[in-house]
Amino acid sequence: MDGYAVVAEGLEKRYGDKHALAGFDLTVHQGTVHGLLGPNGAGKTTAVRALATLLRFDGGRARVAGVDVRREPWQVRRIGLTGQYAAVDEVLTGRQNLEMFGRLFHLGGRRAARRATELLEQFDLVGAGDKGVGTYSGGMRRRLDLAASMILAPDVLFLDEPTTGLDPRSRGEVWEAVRRLVAGGTTVLLTTQYLEEADRLASRITVIDQGRAIADDTPDGLKNRVGGDRIEVVAREAADLPAVARTVARVADTDPTTDALERRVHAPVTDRVAALTEVARTLQEERIPVEDIGLRRPSLDDVFLRLTGHGTETTEEAA
Repeated sequence: MDGYAVVAEGLEKRYGDKHALAGFDLTVHQGTVHGLLGPNGAGKTTAVRALATLLRFDGGRARVAGVDVRREPWQVRRIGLTGQYAAVDEVLTGRQNLEMFGRLFHLGGRRAARRATELLEQFDLVGAGDKGVGTYSGGMRRRLDLAASMILAPDVLFLDEPTTGLDPRSRGEVWEAVRRLVAGGTTVLLTTQYLEEADRLASRITVIDQGRAIADDTPDGLKNRVGGDRIEVVAREAADLPAVARTVARVADTDPTTDALERRVHAPVTDRVAALTEVARTLQEERIPVEDIGLRRPSLDDVFLRLTGHGTETTEEAA
């Protein structure tokens, strides 16, 4: 299909009577980051392994970079793949790791050395290139792992939970490296449990649960399924909740919801700025004290709860 780097239709994978994939569909536009989101056990890793030819699927069909996965797996293997854990050798330097991978890809000594230099520059690792990987931070190791997956400059790169276990700073370093790859024309299929990661990187997201794609849209499109902007007011005193609710009702699209335990009143609104201004002005005029007032957009956490009925962490991923 023109314009798509990855197309999967009705993929099935069974382990005994358990369906790891149960008619999974996916389309990934070229030159984008596409997020594959789902709880543990949803089938994310199974889908990536099937598309990367690391396991045979039992039904359906798939094309990666224009190549039929089942009929020509040796051609598909020119893609890049980075798993959940770094695969670099801690004894070697960063440069030696990249040269070793280059030789494994039959580049030859000189070409492997040139490619290692190019990748160290591309992933901002020049200063650490001749240091042992054992001295690298978590983010540096993952960037080196990404660099190794780019030895042959693949058109499609699969990233399976690339920032698992990293601290926020290291995670940000990996995100920036991914953005640079996509700016250079690489298509990235990203599986992750970090909702913020998908929100920051992906232009489109597929939500998978129980082996099926249950939603596919832009991050904003998914959030809009839950609802638009909401105004929230936290009253200082529980006795003021009825008055706060009446005030919010004037600007709300529907009847406001009151949470007596948290002293919170909230409701969806269309004109977010006007609604906030009006509620704040009225509360001040009527001298109703509040602890907090603000606007809230739905998050991908809200999307998960709405679509799957649970959060991102449930059972272990199927093999």
